[in-house]
Amino acid sequence: MAKKWMMTTLSALLALSLAGCSTNNGTTASTGTGGSDGKSTEGKTKVIYWTPDRHDADFMKTKIDEFNKTNKDNIEVEMTVMGDNYPQAVDIAFASKQAPDVLQVNDFQTYYQKGYLAPIDGYMSEDMKTTFKDSLIDNKNTIDGKIYTLPNTGQVWRLVYNKDIFQKAGITSPPKTLTEMVEDAKKITDAGKSEGIYGFASPFKSGSGFWRAANTIAGASNNYGIDGYNYRTGQFDFGMYKDVALALRQMSEDGSMLPGVESLDIDPLRAQFAQGKIGMYINHSGEPGVYKDQFPTEENWAAAPVPTSDGTIKGASQVIGGSYIGISADSTQKEAAWKFMEYVYSKDLQSEYYEKGYGISLIPAVLSSGKKPNIPGIEGFLPKRYDAIFPANPGVVTESSLEGTKWTDAFSIFVFTGGDIDNVIKDLDSRYNAALEKTKAAGLTNISADPSFDSSKLQGKLSTEE
Repeated sequence: MAKKWMMTTLSALLALSLAGCSTNNGTTASTGTGGSDGKSTEGKTKVIYWTPDRHDADFMKTKIDEFNKTNKDNIEVEMTVMGDNYPQAVDIAFASKQAPDVLQVNDFQTYYQKGYLAPIDGYMSEDMKTTFKDSLIDNKNTIDGKIYTLPNTGQVWRLVYNKDIFQKAGITSPPKTLTEMVEDAKKITDAGKSEGIYGFASPFKSGSGFWRAANTIAGASNNYGIDGYNYRTGQFDFGMYKDVALALRQMSEDGSMLPGVESLDIDPLRAQFAQGKIGMYINHSGEPGVYKDQFPTEENWAAAPVPTSDGTIKGASQVIGGSYIGISADSTQKEAAWKFMEYVYSKDLQSEYYEKGYGISLIPAVLSSGKKPNIPGIEGFLPKRYDAIFPANPGVVTESSLEGTKWTDAFSIFVFTGGDIDNVIKDLDSRYNAALEKTKAAGLTNISADPSFDSSKLQGKLSTEE
């Protein structure tokens, strides 16, 4: 009965994932029908690949089509673009023995602890190991000296804003402080509400609505932590989000957010921005590709550094990167899976991916080529001195032992309903630190306090450009 339930639930999740990606021109790249033994009806070795990324789906579909037609190993790759329920779909797929052969690794520590990933050291050539040796990060690519996934690109986070809407509202430059962001959102709404234009939005349908808007701001505003985790004390300290939560709450009370933002997902938000209905929002460097292919727009938009609490960057602006794709430990087609993975990590594919603006490369061989992306809007996302990759922290794995509401949801509730922000923070600190102790006791993380940590010292490693 349990197995039947898991298979039924997985099927439902897959259906929802595919439905959620209907804005892409196709969600799969395949030339055959798979069988349970990993062979297609044409006798090819079939490799199943899962990804939650939608912004690059068209590009990857084209590249996978090329691989399927040109590889000399009789391999056929089928790509499935998942929805926001990707983490749940992955868990159910492994539990029901229906996991893909290659999957995007969006939570390395948890995937490792659950035994989802196979090490890839034995497949890598010495040249490939040399190429990536300086960009591997403990607990993001490697554990106990073994490599499970490699970096490809990093998400560089910015304030995305409509220049014409700002001008119409009498705003000459994007906000540098949280106070200015709140004021600008109100000015935009006052000037444009009659035309359905509002100052700010974030996809609050899920907790990522708060996370997307707040996490980069918090990391840049302090020099001790991110993701609610204080690296110096080795404890969770959600006070780092107080100023951001209050600013978002004020925009909600002012009516400066797009109506219905509480149930808004990221793609509908992008569609509204592409139509000139949103003044600003915070998201990552995949946006130029989105507005080129997924939601083509003629709006005059740009990207700027996110505002901070006082207008100065005390720490670093987080670049999310490190992990990309890995091979399922359950795959019966690991050799074929590696050949596909090797193709995805090839310099030619990764260079084209970077140059077309789908992501900011973290691969030294790509960055050293001297080429830069050629796509409208990308210039605002290119790494600056203040952009940095933070060390791994136990945030996600701790939530496996957490009791009660997650921090992103708790802050989102405050944004729209109000309450005592200090009590919200106190409750989160208490529950998360209790869960962290359980996580450590279970051996799920070995990350400990680093009293000398200073995130401002992470600056300059990706770029020295001001």
